[in-house]
Amino acid sequence: MVKVYTKTGDKGQTALIGGKRVAKDHPRIEAYGTVDELMAHTALLMDMLADAHDRDFLLWILERLMTVSSVLAAEGDVTKKLSKLTSADATRIENRIDEMEGGLEPVDSFILPGGHSATSQCHVARTVCRRAERRIVALMESGCDVPAEVAEFVNRLSDYFFVLSRKISKDLNVKIKNWVPVVDD
Repeated sequence: MVKVYTKTGDKGQTALIGGKRVAKDHPRIEAYGTVDELMAHTALLMDMLADAHDRDFLLWILERLMTVSSVLAAEGDVTKKLSKLTSADATRIENRIDEMEGGLEPVDSFILPGGHSATSQCHVARTVCRRAERRIVALMESGCDVPAEVAEFVNRLSDYFFVLSRKISKDLNVKIKNWVPVVDD
């Protein structure tokens, strides 16, 4: 039986796909580690939902996020052998957003998270997704080769989680709380 622990990372180094060793706080590790965290939050959200269509779409997202993670975890020639995202993946998210928004009232103010555990989990996923996007942008700015489709997909995904929170609120008849700024006189 292969053991889960290897002890090869005990001194603060880990291996990228392809074998190159880097520090555990390397921008690539930060980026795909945040995507891994997003995957866990997405799975939790999926497990909270009864709607089969929403669950199936979240499963598709998890599969795409695994692709994102592998792309971020690889360098060099090995990247040619990995699955890739395409612009069609971001378009699929856009189409789902448009589909959900078709049944929702327009947004005219900021929305406070909350009202139900599933809507709150959408917002957790949304904010972790935004952090993943920031890590990916930092990785790109550091000179690492990251396909543009990765950043595009993650950017659309945070919008998806926001709209999904609104859809779930409507489905569950949960009142959305708008943020009303306090203005001092």
